[in-house]
Amino acid sequence: MFDWFTELRSEERHTILAAFGGWAVDAFDFMVYTFVIPTLIVAWGMSRGEAGFIGTVTLILSAVGGWLAGILSDRYGRVRMLQVSIGWFALFTFLCGFTTSPDQLLVTRALQGLGFGGEWAVGSVLVGEMVRAQHRGKAVGTVQSGWAIGWGVAALAFTVLFMILPEDWAWRALFWMGLLPALLIFYVRRNVKEPEVFLKTRSHVQERGGHFLEIFGPQLLRTTVLSSLMTLGMMIGYYAVTFWLPTYLKTVRHLSVLNTGVYTTVIIVGSFVGFVTAAYLADRIGRRNTFFLFAVCSSVIAVAYTQLPLDDAMMLVLGFPLGFFISGNFSGVGAYLTELLPSRVRGSGQGFIYNVGRGLSAFTPFLVGRLSETIGLGQAIAVVAGTAFGTVILMVALLPETRGKELAAYD
Repeated sequence: MFDWFTELRSEERHTILAAFGGWAVDAFDFMVYTFVIPTLIVAWGMSRGEAGFIGTVTLILSAVGGWLAGILSDRYGRVRMLQVSIGWFALFTFLCGFTTSPDQLLVTRALQGLGFGGEWAVGSVLVGEMVRAQHRGKAVGTVQSGWAIGWGVAALAFTVLFMILPEDWAWRALFWMGLLPALLIFYVRRNVKEPEVFLKTRSHVQERGGHFLEIFGPQLLRTTVLSSLMTLGMMIGYYAVTFWLPTYLKTVRHLSVLNTGVYTTVIIVGSFVGFVTAAYLADRIGRRNTFFLFAVCSSVIAVAYTQLPLDDAMMLVLGFPLGFFISGNFSGVGAYLTELLPSRVRGSGQGFIYNVGRGLSAFTPFLVGRLSETIGLGQAIAVVAGTAFGTVILMVALLPETRGKELAAYD
């Protein structure tokens, strides 16, 4: 499954590794908050709705940051904006560790969201343009699997820090660790170059003109709307499950910190395998067939995990397919959007489509939190996730297949 990586040129491999690392540390910096919610609810007297609102604002600002980074990457370059995004979210994650109230945390998480959204928008386009067509799905999907690695490191750090430190210090230390990813900037500066197709396109656009709002023009509007709704469904389904999962395991299933970390780790391992498998399938059976398969299975497994009367052992077993399918949904998205959009608006278009889904899905943590106050947390997760993945299936049915498409500078 990984033989293709040895066939890549040096610049392709460096680009994949840089984007993979960027997405992994992006995941770490975002997911640490989901682990400390139960602690902050007790320490600060927050409600679930308030905790979810902080997550919502973070995701809204990440949508703004993603589109802005995409626009700027079309103008100033993918590599430069990748470095800016990583440095930005690392700094504000670090500052979260010094907050003393929900209001202060809301501000620092909101600012962190700007960089968090920008990293994916820039990194996925960079890899999609650098890697040749026959390996694009696998390459971008492999980068996407970096999310599971970052999530896993966050889970491990959570487990270790909360075992060896008092809770009042442990949650702060988790945020302080978020500064370390800034070191990745030095690797990017030294090893990653701009894709040739981007350089040619930028030169062409500078001569003939172009505008990022072209994605709303008559030629691209249908693609923009349908693909935005597709990513919106994926995001809502994903955040409905993963944002509240540590809280569900601790407060509904009454697991200890250690057991919560163990159960979450099983889900994360499933996520990594799901990312890689879906990446391989995207090039093997096509983008659309892969989306269909993973959306259907995600809906079924999310409902089963939260609604069936399972004992703890069975929940541990089902954690693997839960992570496998809900994460695998995203593997083909970066390559698919790269192929759907023309080169002249690829950064801004991909930044908008992926991040409008992220921005609107930002209400998911708040929605699930509020619903949980009336119908229970497990039921709220199941209802929201099932509806979301149904939307994905419908949108994919209306979009074209793009597997094997070669990118052109002047399309």
